[in-house]
Amino acid sequence: MTNPILIVEDDKKIARVVKIYLEEAGFRTIHAEKGKDAIESALKDKPLLVILDLMLPDTSGEELIQELKEIGDFPVIMLTSKSSEEERVAGFALGADDYVVKPFSPKELIYRVKAVLKRLQKKDLIASEPMSFNNGLLIIDGQSYGVKKNGLPVNLTPTEFKVIFTIASTPGKVFTREELVDKALGYQFEGYERSIDAHIKNIRHKIGDDPRNPAFIHTIYGVGYRFSGKSDA
Repeated sequence: MTNPILIVEDDKKIARVVKIYLEEAGFRTIHAEKGKDAIESALKDKPLLVILDLMLPDTSGEELIQELKEIGDFPVIMLTSKSSEEERVAGFALGADDYVVKPFSPKELIYRVKAVLKRLQKKDLIASEPMSFNNGLLIIDGQSYGVKKNGLPVNLTPTEFKVIFTIASTPGKVFTREELVDKALGYQFEGYERSIDAHIKNIRHKIGDDPRNPAFIHTIYGVGYRFSGKSDA
């Protein structure tokens, strides 16, 4: 039996609508109204994906996502009324795989859920040979979805991994934001080109790549990004 999708939402009407649409799309669901209930469900049910409202009565969504990430590498889609670019960037910085602003279309949410899960399902199709750069300084393993820097594991979200894997697969190629949204996120929606900037910022921070003097990811202003690591192959 497929693991359920965990809906963490204190608004019962919104939770009910999300539940109906997910179940019509063939997913099992469980619902938690509070953060403590979400933690219990995550430990017990090992959800396939978490849909998380940032505004909860007993804890902030920001705190909860960090606790969830400690339990397991669950993909997380955030639901929030916060719509500014800075707030979306903050959401991605916490480890969210996607971000949906209220009010939202339930059909669009289902599309996003499927897109996030599709990225995870593709992991076994990614090249099995690890990619090594700069004399083993950075290793990207498409089979295990793992990244190591100086021999130490780097904890990337599935979306962050797909972004770095995409650009590292073709060193020297300049990828536009639109290309990365299409290849790494799997869909196009207005404004989502800017989400790539947030993911790149997170990746740089996690792999210790100084944006002012990068060894791996260069910004091509007005265009996008280029991976500049030297392949050891």
